[in-house]
Amino acid sequence: MVEEVTRGEPGLRRSLKNRHLQMIALGGIIGASLFIGSGAVISTVGPAAIVSYAIGGLIVVLVMRMLGEMATAAPTLGSFMEYARTSLGEWAGFTLGWLYWYYWVGVVAFEAVAGAELINPLIPMVPQWVISLGLMLVLTGTNLVSVRSFGETEFWLASIKVITIVIFLVCGVLFVFGLWPGAEMSVSNIGKDGFFAHGGFSVLHGVVIVIFSYFGTEIVTIVSAESDEPERSVAKATKAVVWRVLLFYVGSVTLLVMITPWDQIPTEGSPYAAAFTRFGIPAAEVVVDVVVFTAVISVLNSGLYTASRMLFALQRRSFAPGWVRDLNGRGVPWKAIVLSTLVGYVAVAASYVAPDTIFYFIINSAGAVALFIYGMIALSQLRMRRRLEREAPETLKLKMWLFPHLTWVTLALIATVIITMAFVADVRSQLLLSLISVAAIMLIYVLFVRRKVSNG
Repeated sequence: MVEEVTRGEPGLRRSLKNRHLQMIALGGIIGASLFIGSGAVISTVGPAAIVSYAIGGLIVVLVMRMLGEMATAAPTLGSFMEYARTSLGEWAGFTLGWLYWYYWVGVVAFEAVAGAELINPLIPMVPQWVISLGLMLVLTGTNLVSVRSFGETEFWLASIKVITIVIFLVCGVLFVFGLWPGAEMSVSNIGKDGFFAHGGFSVLHGVVIVIFSYFGTEIVTIVSAESDEPERSVAKATKAVVWRVLLFYVGSVTLLVMITPWDQIPTEGSPYAAAFTRFGIPAAEVVVDVVVFTAVISVLNSGLYTASRMLFALQRRSFAPGWVRDLNGRGVPWKAIVLSTLVGYVAVAASYVAPDTIFYFIINSAGAVALFIYGMIALSQLRMRRRLEREAPETLKLKMWLFPHLTWVTLALIATVIITMAFVADVRSQLLLSLISVAAIMLIYVLFVRRKVSNG
């Protein structure tokens, strides 16, 4: 079973270096939703948004530790899709793989639209849909050139995000302790109107909102299949996820509610831009807008890569058309990239032609998918860990903490967030549409794939 998972990936080039993987892992957790969406979360929850980000981060840290355990024991293309397939059954691999592909295709379209909205004020004579398609074409080209081209692009995009957050953390600490020119100590802002200003349930509401901000951290386990040192790179990135979550998310949000009273933090625009303005940094909004655009392009770049590699992995198990396996001379699965991009083009077109129907369904039906994927990863790790302990204990170089207890805690946390979605009006439709997506994929497996896999 383990040998089957660890087979090589013929044709793909292992040309990503450790520095690429570490920066992808470092920057992958910093998305546009942190720079923009954190203001809405703080408005909804109050200062206790810090707890919401901490709980969401805890789920991600635990899931990444499980992924790290499996990926270092059996690095493979498709990562958790393969682990689900070998641990839970063919149906699980098919469902998880297509859910993940569907999620990222939707994200690619959403980020292309978001990027166009950011650029459009600078070139108002160009229609937004043209800008969206232009962004997708540029990033598709980057992905088609080579995996090294993708890695270099993502390295520099991630570097900009990381440098911005580090500057904010340093300036923010000096500001809240009154060490910044013209600043007074403002740590006490964290307790304004009480820490749980909107009650305890609002914290869970906040977790529902923020959990999707973290999604994308797991990309490093997929990228590792094309790196020169997959086991070492994944182990290093997985171990570092704890401090990344604490520093970049929990730390920066804590500073936001200390720098400015929480009820004065802007819900539209970026609260980070408002904070930089308070520091007296000139052109703060413009600088943050550039960083947000960088974050959007980074997600778009990663999304195209991730969707194509998952599609490539799916065809290896006859879960996708065989023709998507075709590679160009540089070892890039170009047909998988083009197909993923084409679906993204359709979604972008739908955002302008039918924003309240087709595009609404594509975006919202992926809303709870991240949680379903995390849940299947945890279930896979339960099975795979026990099998590895019996068959190949020497491969367990990076172990999940307090197994199996923390794995069950993770599953309980994920179930709690999913149940909470049913009671929060803003996201209830996302849960319903996501369940429809899961049911549709499983039905396709039962009707068209199960017999072929059984006979094959």
